[in-house]
Amino acid sequence: MKHLAKRIQRVGLVANADKPAGARVVRHAARLLAAAGREAWSDPVTHRLARLSGPTCPDLIALARAVDLLLVFGGDGTMLRAAREIAGSKTPLLGVNLGGLGFLTAVPSSELAAAFKLIWEGHFTFERRALIKGRARQGSRTLHCEALNDIVISHRTESRLIELDVSVDNVPVTSYRCDGLIVSSPTGSTAYSLSAGGAVVFPTAEVFTLTPICPHTLSNRSLILSLDSVIQIRPLTPRPTAVLSADGEPLSELSRGDVLTIRRSAHTVRLMHLRGSSFFAALRQKLHWRGTTL
Repeated sequence: MKHLAKRIQRVGLVANADKPAGARVVRHAARLLAAAGREAWSDPVTHRLARLSGPTCPDLIALARAVDLLLVFGGDGTMLRAAREIAGSKTPLLGVNLGGLGFLTAVPSSELAAAFKLIWEGHFTFERRALIKGRARQGSRTLHCEALNDIVISHRTESRLIELDVSVDNVPVTSYRCDGLIVSSPTGSTAYSLSAGGAVVFPTAEVFTLTPICPHTLSNRSLILSLDSVIQIRPLTPRPTAVLSADGEPLSELSRGDVLTIRRSAHTVRLMHLRGSSFFAALRQKLHWRGTTL
């Protein structure tokens, strides 16, 4: 990858405006880039937050087109937002963790200098991650969404179950009575799905995971499906109304008669992995796997 490292001359810096403490880390990154003879570019939010002096682009899509690598400062939420906004771009993303549990933010902020050294020496690989997309038919209205982690249907604030009829490739599966249903991508298996009892899935596996949230029937377990499947979900409960969200962001309410179709997106995102990092190492570190006996 040494020849690819030489092509990384413009690096985009993207920060979470809700984490002002990240401004110092972004400025540190800009100084390290300047010392390495690279240009630090940014979007307007990051430019203002960190008081940078380099070039800016009006939005993340334009920034991705202008640079050779995007550094995303924050947590997994910031990475998810960036991934959705530049979905389909060839520009790789590298996440810098500003604290907390993060499976997508691969570099701790305290190890930026070491990370740049690995990049300039070509010690990295790229990995494509699949996105999933949803289409909700609500009478005459159609809503579209994309997600890197998951698409979720859940009840509102009322402490009542909702009923969801699910079919896969036009074959009935079951009707879930539950607090909600998580449809996750391979990347999203370590997010909400894991908290709800879903399986850990290797992020390049070609599968969906369907995980009911607090199902009324204990035999309703997490279900693994081919990523080429087409999943249809129909709310059956008139009240409470179900809420549709993508990567944790509420989008709309769903009622009886609406149909949500979820399938693989044509878009992917490209992540950079540095030497010495791996999915299993992240599991051991972030889930505190020790391999010891009780």
